[in-house]
Formats: sequence, structure tokens, C-alpha cells
Amino acid sequence: MIQSETINSRDNSLLKRARAARDGRESELIFLEGLRLCEEAVRVSSLTIDAVLFTKKLFDDERGRDLLAAFERAHRRAAQVDEKLFASLSDTKTPQGIIVLAERPRTDRETFARRIEVEPRPIVATHQTVGPHETDAAREASAPLLVIMHRINNPANAGAMLRVAEASGATGVITIAGSTDCFSPKALRGAMGSTLRLPLWTDVDFADALAWCAARNIGTVGTDVRAGQTHTGIDWTTPRAIILGEEGRGLTTDEAGATDQRIKIPMRAPVESLNVAVALGVILYEAARQRGNLCS
Repeated sequence: MIQSETINSRDNSLLKRARAARDGRESELIFLEGLRLCEEAVRVSSLTIDAVLFTKKLFDDERGRDLLAAFERAHRRAAQVDEKLFASLSDTKTPQGIIVLAERPRTDRETFARRIEVEPRPIVATHQTVGPHETDAAREASAPLLVIMHRINNPANAGAMLRVAEASGATGVITIAGSTDCFSPKALRGAMGSTLRLPLWTDVDFADALAWCAARNIGTVGTDVRAGQTHTGIDWTTPRAIILGEEGRGLTTDEAGATDQRIKIPMRAPVESLNVAVALGVILYEAARQRGNLCS
């Protein structure tokens, strides 16, 4: 059995830190809850686990025992929490009996650029293709596919967008200042681990994001219902950054006009819009199809 301390007091300092992380008041920690998300956390070698909180009932489940054993092998601090205390701490309606506190991953410009390995370079012709002897890694590095989330304010949508970005082979994600926190508990649950693996650059000024892409010859593509071109009508095999605006109103006229190209997804009347995560999935899977990145 995992060696752990026992917490029976609501005033315990570790529980106070956990509540602060849950509520976004602890800038250094993130709050991960549930078997699936905690399993993802233990698999990400770059993620630093601060502490594991669990209840006794977790030992009744083989999956739960295996997960606790994995944390024990990693020599992580573990604390068994009284069931009622845990229920008051949980961010879900049906707690599964495990919470992980981890250090918030770095999401600054330099870390993002290093992870996606894209440097500033001279502008080249958009029809230039990758040579036949280049590796798949070189091909991906030479033609990054980024997602820019512009003031997406629903954490469930943000999580779903991160998940579809990873599933479809996007290189990384940039979130514009004013967007929801991708590391909030609800967003983390929606992403189901993708947040912990994808390169992220967060809280970025919109103009700075466009300038960063331009310096690297990454064409910016804005979604705009007024666009004359559809998402299947452009070449996605070149370096691209797809930009989706906030739920409800999308990109403003000025924001859409600042991008290199604008696209729309054709829809049958009377439907006028799609959920932003669904729209991103439609676009990214067209990009994956053109790039030959679809999995069987």
C-alpha cells in the first residue's frame, strides 16, 4: 500500500493549496482530477507532480491501485483525505477519489518556440514543396500547423479545441489574452490530457501573435462567415495558423482583416454557425487530409 499521510482537517495546509489551485488562486499549481486525467499526468515525464490526494475507496478499484502505485514509484507526496473533505474539495459532481497537484507547465514564447522548433526565416514562395529526401520530422518542422484561440471564453470549448488540435496533428496552440485559462479544472478535463502534451503559448497579444507568425512565414487564416473562400479551398500543406474568434461573435471585421486569408465552413440553411470546437475539428481534419496526416 502506498505510504501516505492522512488528512482529516479542512484547515490542512495542503488542502488549502489544493482549493487555491482549483479556484485559480494558485499561479504555480494546476488541479487535475479523476482517474483518466491523473493517469495522463503520471505519463507526462516533463510534468512535475507536487502532491497526490486520494480517498480510501480508490483502493477498491484495480485501476486506482495501479495509479497510486505509479505515483509511489515516482516518490510523490501522497495524502489520504477523509471522504467528506474530499467531496468538498472536488470540482466534479461524482468524484472518483483522486486529485493531483502539479506544477503549471511553462507556456511562454521562448518555451513554445523551442518545443515546436520553428525559427524566423526569409519569406519563400508558397508553392515551394518539401524535398523527397526530407524526413517526416523535417516536413512537419518546415510546415507547422498552429491553432490560435482568440478570446475563447468557455473552458469546456477550450479543452475540446486542445483535444482536437492534438488528435488532428496540430503543431501547437496559441491563446490570445482574454481567453479562458487552459489549465482550469474544467478545461483540463475537456482536453483529457492534451493540455499537458501540446506546446502552448498563452496570454498573447493578438498583434504580437500575428507578427510572430509573419516573421516565420506562417500564413494566418481567420475564420469569417463573410469570407468568399471555404476551408477546403486553400492549401493547408504550407505553414499555417488557423485563428478562431470567441464564441458568439467570432473575429471582428478588423481582426479578420489583419489575417493573411479568411475562410468559412459551408453550411446548409438555416444553420448559421457551428460550435467553435466543432468548427476547428472540421478545418483541422481537412488540413490533415491534405497533409496526409490522417490515421487509420
